Amino acid sequence: MDIEIIAVGGYEEVGRNMTAVRCGKEIVIFDMGLRLDQVMVHEDADLANLHVADLIKMKAVPDDTVLTANDGTVKAIVCSHGHLDHIGAIPMLANRYNAPVIATPYTTELIRQQLVGDPKNSAATRLMALKAGQRYNLSQNLVLEFVRTQHSIIDAVTPVLHTPHGAIVYALDFKLDRTPVIGEPPDFARLRQIGKEGVLALIVESTNVGKKGRCPSERIARDLVRDTLTSYEDDKNAIIVSTFSSHISRIKTIAECAHEIGRKPVLLGLSMEKYAVTAERMKLVSFPETTSAFGNRRTVDRTLRRIMKGGKDQFLPIVTGHQGEPGSVLTRIATGDTPYMLTQGDKVLISANIIPNPMNFGQRYLIEARMNLAGARVFDDLHVSGHAYREDHYELVQLLQPQHVIPAHGSLTMTAEYTQFAGEMGYTPDSTVHMLKNGQRLRIN
Repeated sequence: MDIEIIAVGGYEEVGRNMTAVRCGKEIVIFDMGLRLDQVMVHEDADLANLHVADLIKMKAVPDDTVLTANDGTVKAIVCSHGHLDHIGAIPMLANRYNAPVIATPYTTELIRQQLVGDPKNSAATRLMALKAGQRYNLSQNLVLEFVRTQHSIIDAVTPVLHTPHGAIVYALDFKLDRTPVIGEPPDFARLRQIGKEGVLALIVESTNVGKKGRCPSERIARDLVRDTLTSYEDDKNAIIVSTFSSHISRIKTIAECAHEIGRKPVLLGLSMEKYAVTAERMKLVSFPETTSAFGNRRTVDRTLRRIMKGGKDQFLPIVTGHQGEPGSVLTRIATGDTPYMLTQGDKVLISANIIPNPMNFGQRYLIEARMNLAGARVFDDLHVSGHAYREDHYELVQLLQPQHVIPAHGSLTMTAEYTQFAGEMGYTPDSTVHMLKNGQRLRIN
């Protein structure tokens, strides 16, 4: 049985992640993601009415036409976690393959919500939930296993494909957080055992391999947010916080701090409502009983009007818009497009990094400048990453001892840096560490 790694998307950019692994005549696809900045560039486009070919041309979704040349059967579409750069293209592409879509329970529910309203999409009937720690026989030769990990979204896993020639480990995305706010630490014992059993190839993210040391635990971010928020317990001005809508651990921290200082946490924005309400309904998180969530734009504006009338010091809005996205709640507040008015002494906490592309830097600068002009005080850097740093990557490679390493999830600069890093660990470029581009194939002997 020959084994081939097919780089479909995410090997030349941060986003639209998709990798296929062919084992003989059987193919397993890992992730089907959007490239978010490309979607934002075309913000006037209605994605629901665009043809897949147009989305591929925009470089918004992976160009999976590279798979049409393969003489094989897709046995499964496997999703590592619920971020849109890993699951956002499923509504556009999954129908091309008569295969189950396998993900953890929370990720499965997020995918299901994407497919609501599209009765022609059969992927909804092929969704299958697999919990961390469980295994599933894809065929006589292939077994899928989900290994528990940590990331900036709950219920994330490292999928492992067991083949007759060794395991293929798909480590997109992860951090080795030993003291997480929600859930358990990564399953180090199982990763070590998989390494002893034999890992043929490690497909691994390269996003933060250039950052020295270890990625700080989410508890560090919790303490940063808590220290800032609780220091304003007696403040009568507004306090607003913006963070990643999918970062349930961070939202939990913010809501609990709001409750502690006597303010009602209010989650505002479509994605903020979707991720948080879904997590609480599935009993994966518990927010203070005073917490409320609103997504519809009219409802959001009515809520902001009620907050202005009842007193800004009685509430703590947790809103979308940390990248300055047009139409997001924070952007509309900053530009005066809501009933909520910023005034001298108000505080705006941004618990998120800038996703590195020029548009985000420009949009974030613009809304911060507008908020400063209104007299608000902006706090940023209240954040830790969800992506492994250099020493975390070193530890993962030491645990797994893979024969081959394929860096992914990054620009060519990032994957090149990972290739150099792997070289320092004894791997040889083009022999045991392989830097691929979108559309390329790698046959492993």
